[in-house]
Amino acid sequence: MKTRIEQLKKEKNAVILAHYYTPDEIQDIADYVGDSFYLAKAARQSTADVLVFCGVSFMGESAKILNPDKKVLMPDLSADCPMAHMVRPGKIEEMRKKYDDLAVVCYINSTAELKCESDVCVTSSNAVKIIKALPNQNIFFIPDKNLGSYVAGQVPGKNIILNDGCCPIHAKITAEQVRVEKERHPKARVLSHPECEAEVLALSDYIGSTAGIMDYAKSSAEQEFIVCTEVGVQFEMMADNPDKRFYFPNPHPCCQDMKLNTLEKVLDVLEQENRVVEVGEEVRERALLPLERMLELAK
Repeated sequence: MKTRIEQLKKEKNAVILAHYYTPDEIQDIADYVGDSFYLAKAARQSTADVLVFCGVSFMGESAKILNPDKKVLMPDLSADCPMAHMVRPGKIEEMRKKYDDLAVVCYINSTAELKCESDVCVTSSNAVKIIKALPNQNIFFIPDKNLGSYVAGQVPGKNIILNDGCCPIHAKITAEQVRVEKERHPKARVLSHPECEAEVLALSDYIGSTAGIMDYAKSSAEQEFIVCTEVGVQFEMMADNPDKRFYFPNPHPCCQDMKLNTLEKVLDVLEQENRVVEVGEEVRERALLPLERMLELAK
C-alpha cells in the first residue's frame, strides 16, 4: 500500500498532510505532520495540485478555504471534531450586541460557518500572541472554554468572555489521573495541552500546543514526561527522543475521529479522488478573512 500511495502521489502531484493525533502509520507516510497551525501554513505554501488531509473535517475545510484552486481530499469525510460545533446559534450576535469593541476570536477547531462570523482565528500555538496584538478590549473566545480560560490568565488586561465548549478528549483527563502518574513516575515532568481542565493545568510543569509540548520534550534535559494530550503524539515524540520515556493518563486520551484515517482509506481516496472537500464560495470568502488575519498576526 505504501508503494502504491507513493506512486499515486507522484502521478497526481499530491501531498499528504497528517495531524499528530492520526495513527502512527499515517504519520509515517505523510509529507507534513504537525498541529493545526503548522498544517494550515503547510497547505497554504504547498505547490501540490492535490492535498490529502488526514485529520478531521474542520482541517480539510480550512485547507480548502486557503487553497480554493487545489483539490482537497479527506480519507474519511465523517471524521469530525465535536468541539467545532459547540457554539449555540445566535450566541455571537448576542455578544456583539452586548459588548462594544468586541472581537470574536475563533479557535481554528471550528466549522467554516463559525469562522464566517469571527474576526480572527487562532490556534493553541498563537492564541496568546494574537489576542495581545488585537486592539479590542473585549474578546469573545469560541468555542473552547478551557483554552479561553488559559488565554485569559495569560492576557489579564483584556476581558475574555468564555463560551461553553470543550474538547471531549482533553476534558476527560482528570487531575486524579495525573496524580496517579506522578506517584508512579515522581521524576517525570507534566506537559499539558491548554484544552485540558484548569485542575490538570495546575499540576503541569509546561502548558502549550501539541507542537509546543513536543518541542519542550525534545529540548529538555529531563528524561521522563507525563503527557496530557491525545496519545497519537507518542509516535513522533518517541522518534525524536528514543532515550526518553513518555507516560499518558490512564485510560489513554484517544480521539476516535482522528483514528478513522487509515492507510486503506488514503490509498482509496488517492485512486478514486472521491471524497472531495467542498466549501461554497460565499462561505469560503468570508471564512478566509479570519484565517488570513491569523496567519498575518502570527508571523
